Amino acid sequence: MANLDQIDRRLLAELQDEGRVTNVELAQRVGLTAPPCLRRVRALEEEGVIRGYHAELDGAKLGFSITVFAMVSLKSQAEEALRGFEDHVRGLPEVRECHMLNGEIDFILKIVSRDLQSFQEFLTSKLTPAPNVASVKTSLTIRTSKHLPGVPLDD
Repeated sequence: MANLDQIDRRLLAELQDEGRVTNVELAQRVGLTAPPCLRRVRALEEEGVIRGYHAELDGAKLGFSITVFAMVSLKSQAEEALRGFEDHVRGLPEVRECHMLNGEIDFILKIVSRDLQSFQEFLTSKLTPAPNVASVKTSLTIRTSKHLPGVPLDD
């Protein structure tokens, strides 16, 4: 874990909430002048604490009205089989997240789709027949009541 002081944590919290904030505004928010603020942010980027910046898009407004979580069990949990599955899902743009789990389920995937028919087609043509897949159980998201990217930075 990175050795962060209170100012670094405040910088991270501000950037996590609003990645497009200007350096001048960010410096004012955390009580620094612009040059040391920029140095700190660049150091956090170089250390890999800040991995990147992105825009949060509204999937529904872009035609992706369906979000599904898929629980995938594999036939084999050998490292080569696990990596093969991970490589396969990396090539599927509908899969937005892939997490390997311990226990009965090997992976949980977050999948977006335009509609139920598109999801069904994705499921039967790209996910279920993937190499080493034993079973797929899906749950359609009805409502999202909380979605916070990043990590909690409050002390």
